[in-house]
Amino acid sequence: MSEMTGADGLVAGLLDHDVDTVFGLPGAQIYGLFDALHRAGNAIKVIGARHEQGSGYMAYGYARSTGRPAVFSVVPGPGMLNASAAMLTAFGGNEPVLLLTGQVPTAFLGHGRGHLHEMPDQLAVMRGIVKWAERVDDASAGRAIVARAFQAMRSGRPGPAALEMPWDVFTQRAESAESGPLPLHPEPPVDMDRIDQAAELIKGANNPMIFVGSGAIHARAVVLDLAEGLDAPVVAFRSGRGIVGNDHELGLILPAAYALWPETDLMIGIGTRLELPGWRWPYRPAGQKSIRIDIDPMEMRRFTPDVAIVADAATATQALVEAVSRRGFSRTKGRREIIRAATEKALSDIQTIQPQMAYLDILRAVLPHDAFLVEELSQVGFTSYFGFPVYEPRTYISGNYQGALGFGFPTALGVKVANPEKPVVVLAGDGGFMFTAQELATAVQYDIGVVTLVFNNNAYFNVRRDQIDRFEGRAIASDLVNPDFVRFAESFGVTAERVDTPSAFKQALERALADGGPRLIEIAVENETSPWSVLHPAKPKDVG
Repeated sequence: MSEMTGADGLVAGLLDHDVDTVFGLPGAQIYGLFDALHRAGNAIKVIGARHEQGSGYMAYGYARSTGRPAVFSVVPGPGMLNASAAMLTAFGGNEPVLLLTGQVPTAFLGHGRGHLHEMPDQLAVMRGIVKWAERVDDASAGRAIVARAFQAMRSGRPGPAALEMPWDVFTQRAESAESGPLPLHPEPPVDMDRIDQAAELIKGANNPMIFVGSGAIHARAVVLDLAEGLDAPVVAFRSGRGIVGNDHELGLILPAAYALWPETDLMIGIGTRLELPGWRWPYRPAGQKSIRIDIDPMEMRRFTPDVAIVADAATATQALVEAVSRRGFSRTKGRREIIRAATEKALSDIQTIQPQMAYLDILRAVLPHDAFLVEELSQVGFTSYFGFPVYEPRTYISGNYQGALGFGFPTALGVKVANPEKPVVVLAGDGGFMFTAQELATAVQYDIGVVTLVFNNNAYFNVRRDQIDRFEGRAIASDLVNPDFVRFAESFGVTAERVDTPSAFKQALERALADGGPRLIEIAVENETSPWSVLHPAKPKDVG
C-alpha cells in the first residue's frame, strides 16, 4: 500500500499497462489528472489538442494503427460530448481507446444543481457509446479500476472504455494497493463439431470466397494458409484491408471480388460484420452456403450463417485449416487464372473513375510499402476503398461504418505519434478538413509530420450530387466558400502548396515526404466521377 491522490492512482494504472502517450485538453474538473501527468515526468508524453474531438480521434489513430490501447482525457459534460464522435468511431472500429474524464464534485452528484459541465447522467450516456464505463468514487480505487478498464477493452471483441472521477477525488489522498494488468476474460472454446461441419461445407464447395475484417488481423497468417489451401480469394471492405495484401493474387479489391460473386458457392466470414455480402451487394447466389467465425456471439444473430463458430479468429481458423487438411479439398481447375483475370479487369475498369484514380495511383507509387494512409469522407477517400492497394494490415486507417466527417486529420496525427518513423498521409476533402483544421496548431506545436492532402471541390460534393440526382436538382447548403488553404496552413507555420494536375501533385508529394515536418497540399478538383457504382454495385442482368 502507498498513499497517493486519485489522479496519481489513474496515472499509476496507465503505467501498469505500458501507456506512453495521453492525448487531451485540460480543464477545471481534470486539473488534478493533468498535474499528476506532469509529475510523472517523461514516463508519459502528453499531446494537447485544440478541440476535444481532436484529442479523441488522435487516440483512435494511435490505437487503430498499432492495436495497442490508447488514452485521452477531456473535461466532462460538453467536453465528453465533443469527443463522443471519436468514442463512437472507436466502438465501431473495435479499438481499445480509454477516455478519462471528470465529474462534478462529490457533494453535487445526482442533485442537478447546475454545477459547471453537469449533465443529468453522464455515465449512462458514456455506457451507450463505449464497451465499458465506470465511475471512480474513491481515490484508493483508481489504479485497480484502470486495470478493469483495460481488461474490458482487450477481452473478446475489443472496444473503448471510459472512466469518470469527481472533481475533488482527483486531488484526494488515500492508501492505494499495488495493482497490475488483469488476465483477459477467457475466449469461447472452439466447438469442434462446428469446425467439422464447416470443413464438410468446404469439402463440397467449388468456389469459396473469404471475407475478413479487423477481427482477423491477428489471424493473418492462418487466414492466408486457408486461402492458399482453397484457392479462395480474400476480400476486405475497410478495416480488414491488408490481412491478405493486394500484392498477393488472392488479395482482391472490391470490384474483382464482385465479378467472382455469381459463381461463389461458399462464403466464409472471419472477424467481419460482412457488410459487403450482408447489404452492400444486392444479392446472394442461389444455393450459396456460409460459414462465420467471430468472437462476438451477437454477430451470428445479425447475419445467421449455415455454420456459426463463436471463437477467436486465429484459434478457430487454425482448427478449420487442420480439419480441411484431414478431409482433403479438390481445387477448381484454373481457379487462380480466373481470379487473376478478374483482378486485371477490375484494375482496368476502375481507371474510369477520374481524377481520383490518377491521384491514388501516384500516391501508391510514391509511398513506401508500409506507409499509412488515412482515408476521409471525400470522393478520393471513397475511391480509395478499392482504388488504393493495401499491403499490410492497419496501414489503411478508416473511420469504419460511422463515417464521421472530419475524423481523418486528427486521426492521422495520432497515427503519426504512434509511428513517427513511417510516412502518414491523410486524404481530406475541403468540407471534412474544416471540421478539425485547428489541429494544424497541434501538428506544429508537437512537430507531428503528417502530410495532409486537401482535395478542394468547394462543396460537400457527395451531398450536392445526391441532392441534384435525387431531388430534382435542388442543392442546398452543400456549396462551400473556403479559405485559401495554402495561406491558412502557412498561418499556423505549416509549409503548403497548391496543385491542380496529377503530375504537379507527384512532385509536391515527393517534396512533402522528404521534408519530414507537417505539410499540406491543396489539390483543386472538379467533375469527379462517382465511385458509388463500385461501392453499391448493380445486380447483373443475367442473375435471377
